[in-house]
Amino acid sequence: MTSTPLRSLDAAHVWHPFTPMREHAGEATPIIAAGEGFHLIDTDGRRYLDGSSSLWCNIHGHRVPAIDAAIRRQLDQVAHTTLLGLCNVPSIELAKALVERAPAGLTRVFYSDNGSTAVEAALKIAYQYHRQRADRPAKRDLFVCLDGAYHGDTIGSVSVGGIDLFHSVYGSLLFATIKVPAPAVYRRPAGMSAADWTAHALVELQRTIVEHRGRIAAFVIEPLVQCAAGILVHPPGYLRRVRELTAEHDIPLIVDEVATGFGRTGTLFACEQEQVAPDLLCLSKGITGGYLPLAATLVTDRIYEAFLGEPAEGNTFFHGHTYTGNPLACAAALASLELFETNRVLENAQAIANRLSERLAEIAAHRNIGEIRQKGTMVGIELVAERRSQAPFPAAERVGHRVALATRERGVIIRPVGDVIVLMPAPAMPVELVDELSSTVFAAIDDVLGG
Repeated sequence: MTSTPLRSLDAAHVWHPFTPMREHAGEATPIIAAGEGFHLIDTDGRRYLDGSSSLWCNIHGHRVPAIDAAIRRQLDQVAHTTLLGLCNVPSIELAKALVERAPAGLTRVFYSDNGSTAVEAALKIAYQYHRQRADRPAKRDLFVCLDGAYHGDTIGSVSVGGIDLFHSVYGSLLFATIKVPAPAVYRRPAGMSAADWTAHALVELQRTIVEHRGRIAAFVIEPLVQCAAGILVHPPGYLRRVRELTAEHDIPLIVDEVATGFGRTGTLFACEQEQVAPDLLCLSKGITGGYLPLAATLVTDRIYEAFLGEPAEGNTFFHGHTYTGNPLACAAALASLELFETNRVLENAQAIANRLSERLAEIAAHRNIGEIRQKGTMVGIELVAERRSQAPFPAAERVGHRVALATRERGVIIRPVGDVIVLMPAPAMPVELVDELSSTVFAAIDDVLGG
């Protein structure tokens, strides 16, 4: 079918996520038919550089021979079998590979199928852990999270989120949480310096943990970068301090590396950069190189052992998914992990980060750029109506969306977060394509806002 009838069918039947559907129906959105390397190709044959890594999950590009071959080999064996009461070879091999690469102490792997479910599992594990641990502590029913957090779209993961636009409508469905100030320093109360705000965030972090330590089930955090909040980068040492305080007060730390994991920040896992070993680690997105849905929640032996016992004791973790540990997805993940070593992906990610820093300096003084935030290969360019006052554009102007459309017209796909333009090149992308991505986005900003 050609683009026109496909677009009509899309408008008639497909409900797209995070998409204003009335506007979408009137736009000539590309219909992707193929991928090649780091490009996507639509039904009209037009090529686009994949500047958002297919929503932050692609690592090595599209149609990667090694991953394709791994999936084909697994297809010759079995495509899916349940992990409820059975095992399969790729899920066992992948669990071993993840434990070998994860921060020390994370020894057990619980599979699910997306980032939300990885976090949902972690929340339920932490909650049940306290009810079943040997010393049976006082009631532990509160989760601590950050303002502006995003951990997914299931009810539990929304409960520990903090983006009103996404989450406020579901308020009456959510369980209570405690939020602490995010340490990101761009938008802060008048009269506060960046140093003042960081100090305030650290004081509130400690006060909250000490005050509620007897009721906190876990602390949940995106390490180093709050991604869906607009690539908000935390100051050095904040994650380390969270770990110190949670360890001191016997509070499990859940680190959500769904977006930051697998090379995005320059190391395989972001928490490595502050020598933090969490009690629970949530992974998804890049785990399969961007090929197939898969997620993993890694936990320590200490937590896992609280779920052991005789069946009649009821300590089992009664939670699971039909496609838990899917063999095709696990085979893709294993091939992706091998490519990190053979293709020296982390070294390439560092080269990307360095080149992005150089290129971003070119537009740092633009009158409508309030702040440029970068951590590794993750970049957020915040567009504002007035630089000095940090005044945002009226939401109705949809400036970020217009820049994305202008970028697309120039042959590059990006996905903004409101008026924050997000550059998310795949960690294995050649540096010359990062140059193309940068130049195209800068030109699109000028198209919409002037030079």
